[in-house]
Amino acid sequence: MRAWLLAAGSYNLAWGAIAVSVPHWMLGVLRVVPAGADTGLEGATVAAQLWACIGMIVGVYGVGYLVASRDPARHWPIVLVGLLGKVLGPTGFLIAAVRDQLPWSMGFTILTNDVVWWAPFCMILWHAARAAQPAPPGGAPSLDHALGQLRDQNGRALANITDERPTVVLLLRHTGCTFCRESLALAAARQTDVANAGYSMAVVGMSPHPDALALVASRYGFHNASFIADPDRMLYRALELRRGSFLELFGPRVWMGGLRALLRGHGIGMLQGDGFQMPGAFLIHRGRVVRSFRAETASDQPDLSELACPLT
Repeated sequence: MRAWLLAAGSYNLAWGAIAVSVPHWMLGVLRVVPAGADTGLEGATVAAQLWACIGMIVGVYGVGYLVASRDPARHWPIVLVGLLGKVLGPTGFLIAAVRDQLPWSMGFTILTNDVVWWAPFCMILWHAARAAQPAPPGGAPSLDHALGQLRDQNGRALANITDERPTVVLLLRHTGCTFCRESLALAAARQTDVANAGYSMAVVGMSPHPDALALVASRYGFHNASFIADPDRMLYRALELRRGSFLELFGPRVWMGGLRALLRGHGIGMLQGDGFQMPGAFLIHRGRVVRSFRAETASDQPDLSELACPLT
C-alpha cells in the first residue's frame, strides 16, 4: 500500500509539474482544443492557464498521497477523496467526449491519471475499513464457554436453553444489514414449524442489547425466540464463523441477493457490529452442534426446515 501511494504521489507531482511548466506543449500532445474557443492566441492562452491550474490541483493531490503513504489506514480519507476524483474525472471526460467537447485522444491521460489507480486505491480503503473494526483480541472461546456466558432478553443462559431442547441458533450479520432483516423475516415465517417440531429458536446478533435485536425482529412478527446480544462475537468465533472476503461481501451473488431483499421490503439501517462478519445457523443441543450452515456469501440464507427436521 505504501509503495502504491508513493508511486501515486510521485506521478502526480511529476504530471502536475509538467502541466504547470509547459501547458501549451502538453495540450498539443493531447490535441485538446476547448469546444467553442477560437484557435488564436487568446483561446490558446486561456486553455493553457486552465490546464496549468489542473496541473496544480493534480500536484497537490500528489502531496496528499505521499503523506498518506506513511500510514494508509490512518489517512484513508485522502485515499477516498483521491479515488472519487479518479472515478468522477473519467465520467466527466466520457460525457464531454461523447458530446464532441473533448477529443478522444485525451483518454490516454485518463488511463494513466485515473484508471490504473482504481484497484490499488480500492484495496487500500478495504484494508482501512477492516482495520477500523479489528477482531476481538485472543483466540476463539470454547463452545461451552460461549453458551454459558451469553444470555437472552430474559436473563437465561444460552447453555440452559440448548440443554432443555434442541435449539436452532441463528447468528446474524449486523442488524442494519438488509440480509439480517431478510433472515429475521424468513425465520418469522418458520417459527411455528420449528416450535411444532419440538425445537427452540435463538437469534444472536452483534447489537449491545438483546432488546434492540428483539425490536427489529418484532417488525416481522418474530416473537417466539430467545434474542441474545453478542457484541464481542464470542459465539461467532466459537462456531468458526469468520469475517468475509471482498467477493463474499460484495460479489455478484451478493448484489443480486441485495436487490432481491430490497425488492421484498427489507431496507438498510445503521451499522451495528462488525460489517465484515459472515452469518450462519446451527442446531445445538447439550453443548453439541448437531447441524450447521455457514454462509458462503453475505446474502446466503439457511434452510430452517432442513435444520429443524426430526433427529434420527
